[in-house]
Amino acid sequence: MKIKSKPMGSYGTNCYIVDIDDKQIIIDPGVGALSWIKVHAINPIAILNTHGHFDHVWSNKEVSEYFNIPIYCPKDDVFMLTNDPFSQGTPKSSVNFKVKPNDKIELLGKEISFLHFPGHTPGCSAIVIDNLMFSGDFIFQGSIGRVDFPYSNPKDMKESLQRVLEFKENYTIYPGHGNQTTLLSEKMSLKAWLNYL
Repeated sequence: MKIKSKPMGSYGTNCYIVDIDDKQIIIDPGVGALSWIKVHAINPIAILNTHGHFDHVWSNKEVSEYFNIPIYCPKDDVFMLTNDPFSQGTPKSSVNFKVKPNDKIELLGKEISFLHFPGHTPGCSAIVIDNLMFSGDFIFQGSIGRVDFPYSNPKDMKESLQRVLEFKENYTIYPGHGNQTTLLSEKMSLKAWLNYL
């Protein structure tokens, strides 16, 4: 399994290409992602969204249509892909698979978990493949996702942090913004953030 990433748009939203046996899974195709994906993904088979914020789903529609591939999104955030709740002019996209909280799917012989960590958004999920966690805007290096947006919930975020702090696995974290990190190295920071929620 090989990972490629590139920050997209003015928010530097990381788009990921996960390559498994020369087929690719696209995670969070943000603003302008199609041109980069066309160069680096020869045979993509699906788009996975960690959550519904515009900067993570902006290119869903054009990537899905260009490659004729389905979109998987946490079901509680699907409304953001069709209603543009932040009035950003986000191209609307149709979700093929509305993933239930903590559901697992299988792609390319891999079990892929959508671990539900609400707080930043109602459906905010970390996508886990083997020991890799694509955390979206749940966990960053030294920080967490904001909870002062419409549809955010500080109480939910606190519960999500408490739950992930109990994890024994030391996942490699690929966040929605910023640099790669690990769950073990973030635990002290995550505990500190609990005091601010």
